[in-house]
Amino acid sequence: MRGRSRINRGLAGAMLASSVLAAAWIAVAAADSGSRKSPGSTTAIARAMHATTSYRDIAVARRAGYALLKDANGVACIEMTGMPKMGAMGIHYAKSALVGDGAVEVTRPEALVYEPGADGKRHLVALEYVVVKSAWDAHHSARPSLFGHTFNFTPSGNRYGLPAFYSLHAWIWKDNPTGMFSMWNPTVSCATA
Repeated sequence: MRGRSRINRGLAGAMLASSVLAAAWIAVAAADSGSRKSPGSTTAIARAMHATTSYRDIAVARRAGYALLKDANGVACIEMTGMPKMGAMGIHYAKSALVGDGAVEVTRPEALVYEPGADGKRHLVALEYVVVKSAWDAHHSARPSLFGHTFNFTPSGNRYGLPAFYSLHAWIWKDNPTGMFSMWNPTVSCATA
């Protein structure tokens, strides 16, 4: 009987974890109901959530090779200065090997975006998909897209000191009233960074 109860507890734990992930995905999808999505985007969002759940623990993200990204002025928490109603992006942890590989994959975001909390912890709020323009354009005739959304373009001479690049934020871990794929989130703040 002991073996059976261990199996039942393990199965119950797995079912609970699946239920929590499903509930989180449903909440994100419901909050983003005003955003345009392609038919396959909800499946892609679920795949992205599943692939990044462990990165809610920043120590896991660091062990996976994600490192703190600062802008050219040494600022880690990215906000829209002079336009506080736009909000912020947050603190980015990027994996340089992914940024430079010229590929875009739903389950392998180039950057993880965290919001500094009043508790001193960093909370995963978004994923950012980034590809260097020259690496992408060498093999493609159009901008990259994911979740039915075309990436934004940032020219060289940007605040990050990066060459021209394409990027797309996906606010899958925190609601964004301006849309799941907006660059800035008015509910994110760098005040406690």
